[in-house]
Amino acid sequence: MAQNALKPPPRLGGALPLIGHIHQFGKNPHAFMMDLRAKLGDVAEFKMFHQDMVLLTGRDASEAFYRAPDEVLDQGPAYKIMTPIFGKGVVFDAPIARKNQQLQMLMPALRDKPMRTYSDVIVDEVEGLLKTWGEAGQTDLLEFTKELTIYTSSHCLLGSEFRHELNAEFAEIYHDLEHGIQPIAYVFPNLPMPVFRRRDKARARLQKLVTDIMEKRARKGIESTNVFQTLIDARYEDGTPLSPHEITGMLVAAIFAGHHTSSGTTAWILIELLRHPEEMKKVVAEIDALFGPDGPVTFESLRQVPRLENVIKEVLRLHPPLIILMRKVMKDFQVKDYLIPAGKFVCAAPSVTHRIAELFPNPEVFDPDRYLPDRAEDKDLFAWQAFGGGRHKCSGNAFALFQIKAIFCVLLRRYEFELANPPEAYRDDYTKMVVEPGSPCPIRYRRREMTRSATRTPNLTAAAESTKRQGFRIAVDMDLCKGHGNCMAEAPEVFHMDDSGKLTVLQTHCELELLEKARAAAKYCPTQAIHIALDDEVP
Repeated sequence: MAQNALKPPPRLGGALPLIGHIHQFGKNPHAFMMDLRAKLGDVAEFKMFHQDMVLLTGRDASEAFYRAPDEVLDQGPAYKIMTPIFGKGVVFDAPIARKNQQLQMLMPALRDKPMRTYSDVIVDEVEGLLKTWGEAGQTDLLEFTKELTIYTSSHCLLGSEFRHELNAEFAEIYHDLEHGIQPIAYVFPNLPMPVFRRRDKARARLQKLVTDIMEKRARKGIESTNVFQTLIDARYEDGTPLSPHEITGMLVAAIFAGHHTSSGTTAWILIELLRHPEEMKKVVAEIDALFGPDGPVTFESLRQVPRLENVIKEVLRLHPPLIILMRKVMKDFQVKDYLIPAGKFVCAAPSVTHRIAELFPNPEVFDPDRYLPDRAEDKDLFAWQAFGGGRHKCSGNAFALFQIKAIFCVLLRRYEFELANPPEAYRDDYTKMVVEPGSPCPIRYRRREMTRSATRTPNLTAAAESTKRQGFRIAVDMDLCKGHGNCMAEAPEVFHMDDSGKLTVLQTHCELELLEKARAAAKYCPTQAIHIALDDEVP
């Protein structure tokens, strides 16, 4: 469609001078955006302070948002709120090319081989916290999951120094950084407020700690497979290393991704299972059959909990931790038959798209069966978007799912739980930048008695395909590939990834003997970038 035939997005009326619609948005962003879509459709404009914002929801508008190149929709101007925390010139504050290099530097620590070492760390952290519980009692679930996920994330991603030697000091620093994320910082990130002063002091303290540990590791020749070491070893394309300032910012970014969203999701999973006892029975039965009371929780065994995986996906659909994802329009941007001019901001809202009945029938119903193979409601990558989508889909989504599955495979075989308040009392708190259950969030627990030995479920694979088929074809959406490398681990005959994270498909047409490996590669691709078609399915 020619640009002169395009129309401007429909605009919400009632904006107040100076503040726009911020009052309605601030009270409940989810309710505001649901109402906005109901009134104006998939493309709808509103105003936050002085800035024009265009909300993009639904499958097609979301795809336009997630697939747009950085030169058209840029994250950087939308997330200046994070610059004092991550640092000048780091991630969102860096030029596009440099930012993409920085984010790619995180990937080696999130690939298949390092991930295999994290399960023991997570299990030990969960078991360690549970030792303080005793036989029965009551606790604040959200406080527990926050403590647990900061321990697991910092231990896995940063290393033992942060977890053990600097535990109390790091927790205090992280607390001050976390509380520096205030809505007012979107517009005024450097106001002389006490919370921002504490944020800035914490950032400086953390950089000093990072520098000291780097020097200690260099003196003693200490190396490991975590994100910290990966960043120490990383180099830009011109061969220069990251500075301590850059490493500090990227470590904070990694921990925010690994903890800030996982704690609320972990809490919501237990709440929803307790709200739906039949689902709890199915998940517990799956875990008991796979692990028993003492079976090892490993990278491989965590791939064999499909019921738990489906529960996690449904919780992420109903309670996505990020309420809004924003970009600045750098060049005029077409969405459907609308033209959004440069200078405006656009935003996606996973919680709104996740409640569109055409994409998710009976969207308010908690239904993990949505993700069974015959329904597969998560396969449309621009409908189910709990981790974002496209080229900027969350790089840590594989670690987040792995971490949460490991936590529950320990938690549910050690204790039974019940809600301390009526089920309807547990609600999303939309006053926070990252959505989580409202506080207080009390639950009761009681130790389980399990006496039988671990029983392994068979590792079921797809039945052999008809011998009439000659082979299959593989296609990879390179726009979605993030460089996790799981595909190469599963099917090295088909996929190869170099040290920079560049993927090469060695065979686009394969014999049937490689089908099982290729399907495993597609299944365990965190971004679902791999597509397989049998020869008799190809037109």
